[in-house]
Amino acid sequence: MTTLFPTTVDSDRLRFDPLHDAVAPLDLYEYHRSGEMDAVMRSLGETPHATPRATLDDITESREAWTAGERATYAITLRATEEFVGVAELWVEWEQRKTSFGIWLREPFWGRGYSAERAGAMAYVAFEPLDLELVSVGHEPDNERSKRSIERYVETYGGQYDGIVRNALPAGAVGGPRDLRTYTISQEQWRENVSDEERSTIRTGFEPTGESAD
Repeated sequence: MTTLFPTTVDSDRLRFDPLHDAVAPLDLYEYHRSGEMDAVMRSLGETPHATPRATLDDITESREAWTAGERATYAITLRATEEFVGVAELWVEWEQRKTSFGIWLREPFWGRGYSAERAGAMAYVAFEPLDLELVSVGHEPDNERSKRSIERYVETYGGQYDGIVRNALPAGAVGGPRDLRTYTISQEQWRENVSDEERSTIRTGFEPTGESAD
């Protein structure tokens, strides 16, 4: 399958593979059914999947968006143990030459710096192989955990806080339209601030050869 997105991404501790290839629907559904996803989904304004079919539909939609070049949805695993950590997304607006980040992490993996490492890997993908001009990221104004995480890596890469967009998020499973506190990082800002050490830890590969793309 020809793809616009890297099919493998490795960072210091993490590996990123297409969700639709890396995780079986029933395995992902088990995380939803176990109760482990309750806090994760609540922070996203959603509820855990009620049935395996809901999980299958979600993965199928991710595959279709990947094939269309609209969104890259990655399963995040630990390189050392192959444990499933969560999901990272790049929503691409090609005409605007920008992408938006999305992420959820399983609750047992919170507080270990994986969100920041994922942000670094996805910024690399956005600005190197995809050659986009802008990364956009946001959180709901009352989500303090996301606020702290985002502000740290936005500052690291020289980005900026842009403001609050009213009713930017559609109605979710647990509420109506929601506001979004937004930040951006430009390719120029990233190149001026990313360290050579960090760049050296990130590798990307593409089908069909799987050879390094950096």
